[in-house]
Amino acid sequence: MARTDETHLDDLRDAYRDAGQEAGRAPKPKRELASELKPLEFARYCWRQLTSMRTALFLLMLLAVAAVPGSTFPQENNDPSGVATWMSDHPTAGPWVERLQGFHVYSSVWFSAIYLLLFISLIGCVLPRVAVHWRSLRSRPPRTPARLDRLPEQRAATLTTAPEEVLDAARSVLARRRFRVERREGSVAAEKGHHRETGNLLFHLSLVGLLIAIASSSLFSYAGQRIVTTGGTMVGTQLDSFSGGTWSTIDDVPPFALTLDSMDVAFEAQQTSQIGEPRRFAATVTLADEPGAAPREETIRVNHPAKVGHTQVSLSGNGYAPVLVVRDGQGNVVQDGATPFLPQTGNYDSTGVVKVPDAVGADGRPVQLGIQGVFLPTASTNAAGEPVSAFPDAANPVLVARVWTGDLGLGDGVAQNVYTLDTSGMSEVLGPDGQPFPLTMSPGQTVALPDGLGTVEFAGLERFASFDVRYTPGQTAALVFSLLATTGLVLSLFLPRRRVWVTASAGAAGTTVQVGGLARGNDAGLAEEVEGVLRRLREAVGEPDPEPEPAPDPGGSPAPPAVGDHEQSVHVPEERP
Repeated sequence: MARTDETHLDDLRDAYRDAGQEAGRAPKPKRELASELKPLEFARYCWRQLTSMRTALFLLMLLAVAAVPGSTFPQENNDPSGVATWMSDHPTAGPWVERLQGFHVYSSVWFSAIYLLLFISLIGCVLPRVAVHWRSLRSRPPRTPARLDRLPEQRAATLTTAPEEVLDAARSVLARRRFRVERREGSVAAEKGHHRETGNLLFHLSLVGLLIAIASSSLFSYAGQRIVTTGGTMVGTQLDSFSGGTWSTIDDVPPFALTLDSMDVAFEAQQTSQIGEPRRFAATVTLADEPGAAPREETIRVNHPAKVGHTQVSLSGNGYAPVLVVRDGQGNVVQDGATPFLPQTGNYDSTGVVKVPDAVGADGRPVQLGIQGVFLPTASTNAAGEPVSAFPDAANPVLVARVWTGDLGLGDGVAQNVYTLDTSGMSEVLGPDGQPFPLTMSPGQTVALPDGLGTVEFAGLERFASFDVRYTPGQTAALVFSLLATTGLVLSLFLPRRRVWVTASAGAAGTTVQVGGLARGNDAGLAEEVEGVLRRLREAVGEPDPEPEPAPDPGGSPAPPAVGDHEQSVHVPEERP
């Protein structure tokens, strides 16, 4: 009978061994490919891939790379003249860049597709986690493990207090340490650190909000600039330069009217290291929000703009505008007005251009004049003998200019910069000595041009102010979401997720108390947390930690005998050589 049982066991072992070998030789089932899925299953597969965190990070990196052409090529909505220049300089590559929407990067199909995919990926990744986290916040602490001594951190102690009192004290101690606590039969379960995930979700939701804010700014924002001389008026829809978002045009600018009444400018005049530094810039203006509205007087300073609805009108610059009166060879006034000269240095060495397209020479032939000059508020000379300005205030104003004749290029149909002069189709006016005619004037002076071209009078000096008109709808929202994202990131990095359990059971020597801790991930402070809970628990029940016994001194003399002990003499034999 015993032999038969042994044979039967051997047969079972052989059968199991053969089955294991067959299982090892059996081919593994082929993994189902995405192309073999049904349409609905394939859609779910694509959605899972799109809403994964790995895909979101890849799209974020791809968006940064896709923004590079926007800083490489001039953009049509910001610099149309730069686009025209780039196209003329690169006749072969220009049409290809235009086809690939390189001059409209931020409104292109491919950039918008990456942006929308990133937006959808973040929403699809975060929203399910929000629902899971909400259920986790409302859930009970996890059940108490059967054996706390298997946890990464655990401490034990024996107390004389009853188990129920120990558990009540443990519940109070854990609650004071900001744990979410639940009292159970024979144990207390506690958990904290749920807001670590709250910070993580806040960070990702803030990224979504930041994307929305940036998108609204890219779509609806606009900015423009206008230079206004003293006494002049600007209208919101008539700007010197304008750049708008994808869905904004100059018609979106409020039709306000602004008149520059005066400029209040002051510079440091004391003999210090800061001489010439600006001390005060302020423009007194009369502003009407729309045609027919009651005008109001405002003072616009640096960082203190005026507001027309949600649009800001700020002071971005100022300078001098010499009043030049140009008469042609027939004595007719062909130019009369203040011409802004743009500052180039801290002492307001300023450059400007006067274009006269309709002059007539002394012989009756039409002629076009271009005056290109430098205005010096306080004229002086440097070490090389060149004329420069020694101070930004108008203490000794002088205009130094050169005169050109020829084709100004105004009839070519191409927009020109009014502050530059294209001299490629012009020739410089020469004096009787064959050298370039020097045009140097102070206020009140008149200079006659050679060859019967007429006269130029420096009639006076005015100031101008440069105003920025700007509307950025997502600016405040972007700041708020950036601060929220930073807060969420701090919470997710520095708030630990911990679980602590306390058990108490009666024994022969007293109440055996065990405290165990578990953390999510690496937590260097978990051991200190568990020890702190046990220490506070001892204090709560009135049984503080026992005093540690002094460590024996291995190199010192033996401890003296205790009171009542009998001293024993020990004979130590003499050492002999």
